Amino acid sequence: MFTKLFAVIKKEVRQLKRDHRLLFVIFFFPVMLLVLFGYAVNFDIKNIKLAVYDQDRSDISREILNSLSSSEYFNIVAYINDHSEINKYLDDKNAQCVVVIPKDFSKKLYSGQDASIQYLIDGVEGTTATTIQNFVNAATFSFSGKFAQSILTKYGTDLPVPVSFEPVFWYNPSLETAKFLVPGLIAMILIIIAVISVSLSIVREKERGTIEQLNVSPLHSLSLLIGKITPYLIISFVNAGFILLASYFLFGVEVKGSLILLFLTTLIFLFASTSMGIFISAIANSQQVAFTFATFFSLLPSLILSGFIFPIDNMPVVIQVITNINPTKFFLVILRNIMLKGVGIETFYDQVLYMILFGSVLILLGTVINKKKTSAT
Repeated sequence: MFTKLFAVIKKEVRQLKRDHRLLFVIFFFPVMLLVLFGYAVNFDIKNIKLAVYDQDRSDISREILNSLSSSEYFNIVAYINDHSEINKYLDDKNAQCVVVIPKDFSKKLYSGQDASIQYLIDGVEGTTATTIQNFVNAATFSFSGKFAQSILTKYGTDLPVPVSFEPVFWYNPSLETAKFLVPGLIAMILIIIAVISVSLSIVREKERGTIEQLNVSPLHSLSLLIGKITPYLIISFVNAGFILLASYFLFGVEVKGSLILLFLTTLIFLFASTSMGIFISAIANSQQVAFTFATFFSLLPSLILSGFIFPIDNMPVVIQVITNINPTKFFLVILRNIMLKGVGIETFYDQVLYMILFGSVLILLGTVINKKKTSAT
């Protein structure tokens, strides 16, 4: 059995060596995708363009503006002298936020009246606008606390803080986008390459008419499938190593947990991914159809239904159920646990079992469909 299996693997490797374009795509595409997504997709917001309309022009208003501009989040790009200029700055996108300090601001503040500052935020990009709002709220709240404390100190009174709020972010203290995105990118890139390459390699045999020769050979269907996917499994595994190295050197993402556990679970994920390729090759009869199906079933679910960008817990219940037919969802949980948290298999063993079940069911379905098609012809 192993001699026949080795013969199929050897034949597939020779075919692969002759297909230079596919080899280029398999080795170059993953790192290129990692670099493009890693640098292009970035949720970190710094240097927010701030325009200032300071009608008060007092020491206290300048102190507020200094507290904003001294942080890395705000960059004052213009000082406005007339109310009519505000819309122009926002319309032309020369400013993302305009701070309006009213004329009687300091007077109201020192007399104990309600003193307010207006922030006009460009709301076209909702996520960015919400982040800017959180930043200006935090900056204003911090300044208000310091000002109240300084006034009370001046009159010899101290203001104790009843509850001290000190948030600490575990696993990603600086909230870097790269550390959040890179595990998802690894899973997405691996499944795309594995599904597309495996499905195309089997369907290509159908188009050339050589699949009939393999079907009438003494090889068992399962042995034939294992022989054909083994070279792609090894290549995808090597690719996983390249992507991890690129993640470390380009984005500084370290693996905190066990490397052995990481590679073992990656192998199981590749088994589940290649099973999708086998299933697609069983229902598709041309490379164009196989490529379309492979792209559709690997890229979109990995991007939308895996928790890569959008939290699954916020989705409707029906969509949450559908996400379970996507192995990327389970592998992403494993990657984040190993790479960011550094925990062991006891925290994600159920995800591993899901991937093994997913891959076994799809390989079984693919084998049954292939047998039915062969017997029908």
